[in-house]
Formats: sequence, C-alpha cells, structure tokens
Amino acid sequence: MNNSNHKIPVGIIGIISAIGIVYGDIGTSPLYVLKSIIHGLPNNQWADPFYILGAVSCVIWTLTIQTTLKYVIITLRADNKGEGGILSLYALIRRRYQWTFVIAIIGAAALLADGAITPAITIITAIEGLNVIYPYIPVIPVTLLLIAILFFIQPLGTGSLGRYFGIAMTIWFTALGILGLYRLVPHLNVLAAFNPIYALRFIIEAPDALVILGAIFMCTTGAEALYSDLGHCGLKNIRISWGYVKSCLIINYLGQAAWIIYNPEVISPDVNPFFMMMPEWFRLIGIIMSTLAAFIACQALISGAFTIISEAISLDLWPNVRVKYPTLIKGQMFIRSINYILFILSGLMVLSFQSSINLEAAYGLAITLSMLMTTVLLFFYFMKNNKPLWYSVPLTLFFMLIEIGFFVANIQKFFHGGFASILIAGFIFIIMYSWFTGRRLKREHNSFVKLDSEYLAKIIAISRDKTIEKTATHLFYLTRAQGLHAVESKITYSLFERKPKRADTYWFISINRMDEPYKFEYQIEVLAPYKVFRIDLNIGFKVDMHVEQYVQLIATRMEQQNLVNLSSRYPSIKEQRGDSLYVIVERTLRNVDINFINRPFLALYSFIKRRFTSDAEMFDIDSTLTLVEFVPMIANEYETDGETLKQLIEQSQMGITGSLDVSDTGSDINYD
Repeated sequence: MNNSNHKIPVGIIGIISAIGIVYGDIGTSPLYVLKSIIHGLPNNQWADPFYILGAVSCVIWTLTIQTTLKYVIITLRADNKGEGGILSLYALIRRRYQWTFVIAIIGAAALLADGAITPAITIITAIEGLNVIYPYIPVIPVTLLLIAILFFIQPLGTGSLGRYFGIAMTIWFTALGILGLYRLVPHLNVLAAFNPIYALRFIIEAPDALVILGAIFMCTTGAEALYSDLGHCGLKNIRISWGYVKSCLIINYLGQAAWIIYNPEVISPDVNPFFMMMPEWFRLIGIIMSTLAAFIACQALISGAFTIISEAISLDLWPNVRVKYPTLIKGQMFIRSINYILFILSGLMVLSFQSSINLEAAYGLAITLSMLMTTVLLFFYFMKNNKPLWYSVPLTLFFMLIEIGFFVANIQKFFHGGFASILIAGFIFIIMYSWFTGRRLKREHNSFVKLDSEYLAKIIAISRDKTIEKTATHLFYLTRAQGLHAVESKITYSLFERKPKRADTYWFISINRMDEPYKFEYQIEVLAPYKVFRIDLNIGFKVDMHVEQYVQLIATRMEQQNLVNLSSRYPSIKEQRGDSLYVIVERTLRNVDINFINRPFLALYSFIKRRFTSDAEMFDIDSTLTLVEFVPMIANEYETDGETLKQLIEQSQMGITGSLDVSDTGSDINYD
C-alpha cells in the first residue's frame, strides 16, 4: 500500500488557507521592525529621511532577496514529496551526506528556539499598543494570560478555528495595505526606497548600520517557517499568495516610513510607528486586529514546532515521544512535552525581558543561524541532484554572504539578550545530538543472529513445551534487524535464556521510517507456517504511528488468507481472538569502550531513554499489552571472542591462594 496522492489543489480556498497558515510570523513583523530600527538610530536622527529611506530600502530588498528569491522561488522546489522544512531537506540528502545531520539539527534547534521567543515578542508588542490607549492595562500579566490561553488550548486542537485563520489573516494583510496607502499616497516620494542605492548607501555610510541590520532582519524571520509549511499548503498556493502578502507588507512599511519622516516632532525611541500611523478612531480596532494576528502567528509557529519534532523523531534526531492528532485535519498534531516546554520558555522570556524593545535584542540571532544551515543543506541538495557548479556555487555563496552579514549584525545583540535564544537552541541541539549519537553507538554494538532452521526449531519446541508457563497466545517482538531472517541477539536472549517464552504464534515486527513523508508499505514473511512470522512496516515520516492497529489489520488479512489462526487456544473462549503481548527488549550497557568525547552524549541518551521516553507510547501500543525487558549488552573483546576469557585463565601462571581462620573449630582451612 503506497499513499502518494498528497497534492494540494490550487484555488481561492488554498490561497486563503496559505495566508492564514504560512504568513503569521512574517505578517506580524510590521508591529516591531521599524520601531526597533528607530530605537537603534543615533539620537535626534529618528526621522532623518536618509536613515528611514535607507532602512526601508533594506527591508524591501531583504524581502525580495531572502524571502522571494531564496525561499519562494528556489528553496520551495526542494520538496520531499510535497513536504518542506529543514529536516525534510536533510531527509533528501542524508543517504549520500549522512554527516549533514549536524547541520540539520543546528538549524532545527534554532528554529525551535525562535518558536519560544516569537509568542513572547508578538503578543507583548500588541498589548503594549493597547497600553498606549488604556495606560492602566498591565502589559506583563495580560501578555502572560494570553500566552497561557494559547498553549493550553493546544490539546483540544484548533480544527474548528483553523478555517477562520485564513480569512482573519487576509483581512489583516488587507488592513496593512490600506493603512500603508493612507500614509503613503500624500507622500509618494517615499517610493524612492525601491531604489537599492538607498540600501547600499545606508549600509556603507550609516554609523550604526551593523546594529540596525539586526532589526531589519526581523522583517524576514518568517521565511524559514514558510518553507516548513510547504506540506500544509502546497507550492503554488504559497507562491500566488506571497505576491499579495508581500505587496501589503511593503506598502505598510512605506506608509510607516512616510509617517515617520513627516511627523518628526513626535518620533522617539519609545514610539511605535505602526500604531501611531493609524487614524485615531481606528487605533483600538487596529490593536485588537494586531492581537488576533499575533495569536494566529503564534499558533502557526507552535504547530510548526510540533511538525519539526515529529520529523525529528522519525529521523532518529529526537527522543521517542507520543504524537497525538486532536483533529482530522491533515498535518495537525499535538506533542504535550513540546507544548509545555515552549509555554514555560515563552513565559520566562516575557518575565525576563519585560518589554518588546528588550525582547527584540533576543530575537533574530537563532533564526539567522537556521537560515544559514538551510543554505548549506541546499548546496548539498544541488550536488545530489547534479546541478552544475556554475549555478550552485555562486548561488550558495550569494545567500551565505547576505546571511553571514545578518548573523554578524545579530551577534551584536548577544550580550543584550541574544544569548537567550542561543542558550535555548544550544540546549535543544545537545538533546538532538545526544539522541542521534546514542542511537548510532547502540546500532554499532548491535549483534544479530540468523533465524535459520535451528533457531526456528527451538522456537517451535518452546511453543510445544507444556512445562513452560504460557506467556501469551500471540507474542510480538519489535526488531530493528534489516534482514528478513535475522533478529537481534537480545531477542533470542529474551526468548531462550532470560525466561523461555511459550506462545502459540511468534511475530517479529520491523518498523522502518521512510524518507518519503506519506509512504506506507508492508511486507509479510512466513518463517514457519502458522507459527512464526515477520512483518516489515515501511512508514513515511509524516504517517501516523499506530503500530498495534496496523499489525492487527495485517494479521486479520493474513487470517482471511489462511496463513494464521488468531483465535484463542483456550477451549472455553476459543471463539474469541487470542491474547497478545508485545515485548520490547532494551539493552543496558556494560564494559563498552566509548571514546571520552561520545561518553557524555551516550550517558545523556541513556538518561533520557530511561526517564522520558517509551517505545510503547511512541508506537501507540497499549501499555497493558506491553512487557519491557532489560538485558545486558557487554561490548568488549570477551563478547566478540567467547574463548578469550577462558584462555586467559588457563594460560595464567599465577595461582590463587587464600586462607580462612576458623579458630573456633580448632583448625585452619587452606585452599589453592
């Protein structure tokens, strides 16, 4: 079974949906970009046309080069069966460039760090606008309340609200364009900002241009999320909707610039031109709309974080956690641990920085890093697809030059708050790297046995041995062995040595996560008729993980084909289906020779594995039907050479001598 029909139709509904899903982050950037630029300008130069036109010119060309050219035109074409995002891009190249997992997890960690900061900065900016009209409104408590509501509705699913997001954001962008035109039309000379000379002069001549570039970069921070949402909306819907979104954004920035230049007497670092440019009668409506837009933007980022973690789990880059699907809408998911981690981090950011101006210092640095990593992976994607060097090298260097410039600009913020995003990204990176490294090291120390006729005969013999207590009618083992007739030695240890397990049927289930997002295939191998079976599940990294249900359905189909008898073997209930038990065998490491660099990562992996993850939960297997066994894994020379220890003892010339004083018996006992 192969489900590959995941093309999203192009149409007005798809375009409006894309506006609601894709552009939340980039669509709320007018709330704080020019405010942050003004804050970074020299004293009393806050309305200087040279600075304002130069900065807005930089915004226009950043949106054109970074968002339009890099992402909308080029990067969106690097899709994995319709799915986008940095981990989908990594999945496309990992077979050839496996080491690029480091680049991928740096980018993913930075994107997740952005997901923790964005709710804080967007919501607090909107509430600060409300505070201008109603000074008695407490900004921090109201912001924290809205953030709490945002995260605590996630388990319920936003399916009923999602259909309205596109309409709400379409109205939002339309309002941005109208407000911009309202201030732009009387001062059309501001259109000179389209001339890139203004941007170049600003970068070269402005005394604090490097610092202000960090603020300018925030106009494009949603571009990486745009790529991640490719699978939700479709390539053509995103490209068509971007034309409208970009036009509204640029018009609004130009309108803000016109208002600033022609109202120099009211401009100060504390003034937010986005709210002040509105007609006074509209300001309260605008603040309410901006709060709603901020809420939708945060919702999109949280959903994006869930998607990233889901993909990371499938690619062995994140611990196994349960992914829930609260609605029937494609792509909508909920991961409890990630939801509450993001909630705590967003709340801490608000409490620590207290204002949007301070939060802007923490914003942008991590996402610049993510964009850089995407550019690097894009180059290897070009190489994998045999793009000519004359095309791939200059293009990669061009984007890297721009992004390195923004990174250097944002690094200026490090000690003013940028360290927060880097700390969050660093923490996530360590978890990802430790998990990937731990899984790799365990695979390296895996040993396998062939299920040949001898082993199959032993399994059948145990099944018939009535002196052994019966474990279950149907016994299932999860295996990672790639060969159809092989299993890990830990499974044979569990079957024959730890405690022999008698069952009527034995099943070995192999779960293979595919690079293709929506692929689902299975293969059945009858190892011993009516007794021993192997099922290989090939599951795409976007397909729901319901292993128990898949196996039950496949087994039922096998029974219909007369390959197995699933009924109970107990005479009193033989009309019922037999009981099942899933056995998950975990290995504990002993005497493993690991180099000192990887040792702490392996220790962290083992700690996370014991405390925070469950394969039964990950694979959606009923915990009451699951047995978890721990067996030792001794990885040294004695394990690989069973005769070595015996030979060492036999060849040793050193005798063992001891004595025991038993004076109370009146004698000594000596032994050699």
